[in-house]
Amino acid sequence: MLKKQCLVIFIGLLLIFSTNVALSDDVGASKKGIMVVAANPKAVKAGYQILQNGGNALDAAIAVQMVLTLVEPQSSGIGGGAFLLYWDNKAKKLHAFDGRETAPLTARADRFLLPSGKPQNFYQAVVGGPSVGVPGLLAMLEKSHKTHGVAPWSSLFSSSIKLAKKGFIVSPRLKEKLKKDLYLKHNPTANRYFYNDDGTPKGRLVNVPLAKALHDVAHGGSQAFYEGELAKNMVAAVKNASPPGDLTLEDFKAYKAIEREPICNNYKSNNVCSMPPPTSGGIALLQMLGILETFDVKKEKPESAKIVHLFTQAQRLAFADRNQYVADADFVRVPVQHLLNKEYLQKRAAVIQLDKDMGRAKPGKISEALVINRGESIDFSHPSTSHISIIDSWGNAVSMTTSIENGFGSRIMVNGFLLNNQLTDFSFLPTPKQSKNNNNKLVANRVEPGKRPRSSMTPTMVFNKNGELSIVAGSPGGPKIIGYVARTIWSLLEWDLDPKQVVSAPNFGNTNGVTILEAGTTIEALKEPLEAMGHKVKIKAMESGLNVIKIDKNGMRGGTDPRREGIIITDRH
Repeated sequence: MLKKQCLVIFIGLLLIFSTNVALSDDVGASKKGIMVVAANPKAVKAGYQILQNGGNALDAAIAVQMVLTLVEPQSSGIGGGAFLLYWDNKAKKLHAFDGRETAPLTARADRFLLPSGKPQNFYQAVVGGPSVGVPGLLAMLEKSHKTHGVAPWSSLFSSSIKLAKKGFIVSPRLKEKLKKDLYLKHNPTANRYFYNDDGTPKGRLVNVPLAKALHDVAHGGSQAFYEGELAKNMVAAVKNASPPGDLTLEDFKAYKAIEREPICNNYKSNNVCSMPPPTSGGIALLQMLGILETFDVKKEKPESAKIVHLFTQAQRLAFADRNQYVADADFVRVPVQHLLNKEYLQKRAAVIQLDKDMGRAKPGKISEALVINRGESIDFSHPSTSHISIIDSWGNAVSMTTSIENGFGSRIMVNGFLLNNQLTDFSFLPTPKQSKNNNNKLVANRVEPGKRPRSSMTPTMVFNKNGELSIVAGSPGGPKIIGYVARTIWSLLEWDLDPKQVVSAPNFGNTNGVTILEAGTTIEALKEPLEAMGHKVKIKAMESGLNVIKIDKNGMRGGTDPRREGIIITDRH
């Protein structure tokens, strides 16, 4: 009889759970306010379980990230870094946490130069030890958790540890990346873990070394990562790589995560907020929106030639400023307030012609006292990154973009996880390409000891005219992240589109070069009209990974990019 009663209770609870929880890539509004959106179903479920057990959005983000380290190793993990926005709804305060990697204390400006003085090609620099920066993710998550988390730190690792021991089926996206990668097999540890003897990717992975590493961090805190056996193993792996790197135990001990002030600017009646340097994402996003705000586009179709033209012109101008002025603000002076000044942005917008591409944009004029001897840098990155958006039942929220940079990072695997190659986000050239006007100039984003490389990550939150949170958003995509997020925020605010529409819409952009239209989408039809305006157009894949939450009077809706493997879980109470 007792067994029968227990069975009835169990079935009842199961029915309640299945009634109140939506788990899909196409989810409706949630009135209660719990939502987790990330790039892998197993990670999303881990985060949602934390919320169900009484944790908050920050706790859930940590659980999501630990599972992503295991199931999406090509994109992010404890061997990399992240930027995190946390909205404390009770205090009505937005916090920004910087977990960006740092260069070794022995790093020099010529790190990625050949003996001839020319820059290495991208993969020469990526693969091996010199590209690895001190991972910042765990220090940043621990720092934010100490002040804002509510669940015990150790409990946030349970799902990832269990899954690492039990094993998981390799997702289609990971399998495809493993097939295409040319360098991962050269690392013996990674080769044994990811591939069969015949060189084909394994279909199922069990990661006991990672389970142990996560267990050590769960019970010993980030100190177990930065000062224990894990740190020694990472240093040894970098020094024994081909080519070898120069990270030391002192570099690990010296690492500090930083809480910084978020940067915000108005778009009409909305307050848009993002991360400050060392990422360029926040500044460039706010510049683009500030420029676009000067144009009346409400009656235009979001995917018309006029809209793509205006958007790419604003993006050109923002990237010209980004490449000239933005880097780690602890090392160079970044004129943030000047770059976001409304009058300055109106002047930038005034150079846009409605029927003609401007060509390569030049940086805006800024007082020499602010930016002495500054030269332009160029991006080489081919990144792999992930984004997490979460809201909990108290109204707290997280927007976190997390990365190891290139797909599978430096291809160095140690203790079950991959080490980043984020140092290739520095400018390979410490001085601009030689020309008459570049004498004695230095690139702001040059390599320096202990410096954080410039990023494009753009975790973003938007607040309405009443100061209420209305959008949580972000995306992977390297320098294209800025355009992906800007298009999303602009579309949500200007045309009041549904998040699912926005993340599924065709991508387009221009990082101050050619105008790219996403291959295989309806946006290809704009090639000829844009070329008639003077655009040089390329049709290419644009692998965004947008994860978005929108809150309004009708409740809360989520959108997860169909180009990736993400899902949404929400509580439908």
